[in-house]
Amino acid sequence: MHPDFLRELHHQRDREMRERAHQARLVRMIRSSRRRRDLPPDEELVIPAVPDFVDGSFRTEPAVDQVATEAGQEPVTRHAA
Repeated sequence: MHPDFLRELHHQRDREMRERAHQARLVRMIRSSRRRRDLPPDEELVIPAVPDFVDGSFRTEPAVDQVATEAGQEPVTRHAA
């Protein structure tokens, strides 16, 4: 096999093994933090909502296409001029 192919395969395997080790380390950290807080093991982790906009606000009204569909109308298609 060509040396470059072997090198690339080695680097790919190295990246995959590092990613696995990182994930295992995260799992151990989460489990140990749960044990320290005395949480039951079946309790779900709560992931905070991600804001829709840069200023940290969330979309409060539905998009125009959703409003039109809910009203029984076809969504308006816009074409570039």
